[in-house]
Amino acid sequence: MEEIVFIVDENLLNERLDKALLTKVDFSRTRIQSLIEDGLVTVNDETVKSNYKLRLNDEVILSVPDVIEYNVEPIKMDLNIVYEDNDVIVINKPRGLIVHPTYTTTEPTLVNGVLYHCKDLSGINGIFRPGVVHRIDKNTTGLIIMAKNDNAHLALSQQLVDKTMSRKYYALVNGVIQHDVGTIDAPIGRDPKDRQKMTVIEKNSKDAVTKFYVLERFMNHTLIECHLMTGRTHQIRVHMEYIGYPVVNDTTYTTRKLKGEGQLLHAFELTVIHPTTKEKMTLNCPLPQDFEDYLNDLREREMLNG
Repeated sequence: MEEIVFIVDENLLNERLDKALLTKVDFSRTRIQSLIEDGLVTVNDETVKSNYKLRLNDEVILSVPDVIEYNVEPIKMDLNIVYEDNDVIVINKPRGLIVHPTYTTTEPTLVNGVLYHCKDLSGINGIFRPGVVHRIDKNTTGLIIMAKNDNAHLALSQQLVDKTMSRKYYALVNGVIQHDVGTIDAPIGRDPKDRQKMTVIEKNSKDAVTKFYVLERFMNHTLIECHLMTGRTHQIRVHMEYIGYPVVNDTTYTTRKLKGEGQLLHAFELTVIHPTTKEKMTLNCPLPQDFEDYLNDLREREMLNG
């Protein structure tokens, strides 16, 4: 990874960070903002936002990931399509599949598979993220909607902003939550100690709100339904770890003993306003088999210990 370091002089005084970086590297502003969002830019050893106003003698460090040559080509995949029309496609994403390529991606992604199926997707998010309106983590399963054209993309993106798009998740967490309903209102930002992780933090963070409802309690676990009021990276995983009930099998946010692969977190319901018909659509998908098997195993063990 290459590092670009510079000290702010009078020429860059009070300039926005993202605009200042345009004078140092031959990148698009979108890519620079993405690098800042990913915590790969620091000012005086701290992560900041793109609109940070530079001060005299600030030390700026840009860490540029090694670029792997990558062509976003169509790849034939066995997609689980829940809904599709001329504007949108909704996929039930399996565990282990990344949503879109990055500058360092070497493996096939959902975007590659959808491009093969659809032939074309909206281009608003650039060549690496065509059609991508929102994301779910590699090891999270469930519903994701993608846009086939720019008008659909703009309409769906606006729904994320004005919160008319609703996403609900099932999560199995470690520990027994005693109250039936809860709201976690805690800002999330990049972990300054580990840039690959997010954390609840006041500085350089964004508001994050998760509501949850207890569905079933076990001896050492709780099955909950989570509603996202905001859409931050790793939001449910970070929030549940923050209150002491980390998602089962989450290799990033818990050190507890793992059983199986991938966190038991599933996006089971998606509600959107169709970008063309303006009709409200609610789509659902069942739990993946490994999640269902884990729950049944807990139920059987509790019956035996009954």
